[in-house]
Amino acid sequence: MTSTPQTGAPDRHLPGIDLVDPDVYERGGVPHERLTLLRERAPVYRHPGAPERGEPPFWAVTRHEDVVHVSRHPEIYSSYERLALYDEPAPGQLALQRLMMLNQDPPEHTRKRSIVNRGFTPRAIGALEDHVRDICRELVGEVAAEADFVRDIAAPLPLYVICELLGAPVEDRDKIFHWSNTLIGGTDPELQSSPEAGEAAAAELYAYAAELAERRRAEPRDDIITRLLQPDADGNELTGNEFELFVMLLSVAGNETTRNAASGGMLALLEHPAQWERLRADPSLVPAAVDEIVRWVTPVNLFRRTAVRDTELGGVPIAAGDKVVVFYSSANRDERVFDDPFTFDVGRTPNPHIGFGGGGPHFCLGAHLARLELSVLFETLLDTLPNIELIGNVRRLRSSFINGIKGMPVRTRRSSLA
Repeated sequence: MTSTPQTGAPDRHLPGIDLVDPDVYERGGVPHERLTLLRERAPVYRHPGAPERGEPPFWAVTRHEDVVHVSRHPEIYSSYERLALYDEPAPGQLALQRLMMLNQDPPEHTRKRSIVNRGFTPRAIGALEDHVRDICRELVGEVAAEADFVRDIAAPLPLYVICELLGAPVEDRDKIFHWSNTLIGGTDPELQSSPEAGEAAAAELYAYAAELAERRRAEPRDDIITRLLQPDADGNELTGNEFELFVMLLSVAGNETTRNAASGGMLALLEHPAQWERLRADPSLVPAAVDEIVRWVTPVNLFRRTAVRDTELGGVPIAAGDKVVVFYSSANRDERVFDDPFTFDVGRTPNPHIGFGGGGPHFCLGAHLARLELSVLFETLLDTLPNIELIGNVRRLRSSFINGIKGMPVRTRRSSLA
């Protein structure tokens, strides 16, 4: 297959390696020491799961080439069979969740993706640049001398943009922020107090999307929502539940990933001041820096697939029905692919990171938009707040799924030219 066959039985030689304990991520972020060990000794590792949390065993895939292989072969590793999220789906939710693009395989995924692609072409995203620049100037211009980078800058940016994409009132951003936080905060009691709270947030966001659809059908506008509700040249359109579930996906994925890339990227630059100074001296490096930030942070740590037939990966037999989890954070530090992968280098090139997915049908739909938002944000910060500094402890999200930061206190000394 795609990688050097591993030797020995990984569950016998490497006992007790837990890659999904949310407490580990809250305390120190991604457990790179554990992932490095697995890449070297058991790149396709029989993880015991977490029986105490009701989580079955799974195959942990940690090398870049194997993650890419799984990503590009949905006919073997299915998103549809048991969905794409790590958690085990409730039987009653399986049918509905399979209507979400995230949880589909070709050809149905291909059909739906071709519809929503209309709103995310490079040309469509490029048309948003002036608006994104205005948003960034406003956010940075209003920030206090002492602020929380997440709350005051990183979180509002994608929320403003999502409201623009949805044609939703800007005042709705706080509701979308709450729903998104609750939905991804299933293992963080600060964000989701109970499973019932998560179900309520999902129901409220779903109802909100249905209201948006009703308004756009009655009063079409020149926005992505109207385009998605209208048939394309071949008569294809999103119908019923498909549209509401896409709005849920956009509201969560478009919010969490950009917010945490921005926060994690700013933290990386503050922890590597020479790289910040390098950007100040040469702002033309910003596009390369954005890709390095996405590699370094990897906002989405993992996704799940299910083998639909017997196969082999990295010399390890995988049985039909086995749970397979790909770790993007590990792949993005793979020594076989990246020179000095634990060095944060804003000029890194080439940079074949898979922070937007490992290719294949589920490559991030919003990659162009994320790059635009992050590039404009860091250009604005370099111009306006070049002396920003960390002044307190960083609070991380209690999650093995999203590599997130909840709080990051900063001092924002302004440039004399700002």
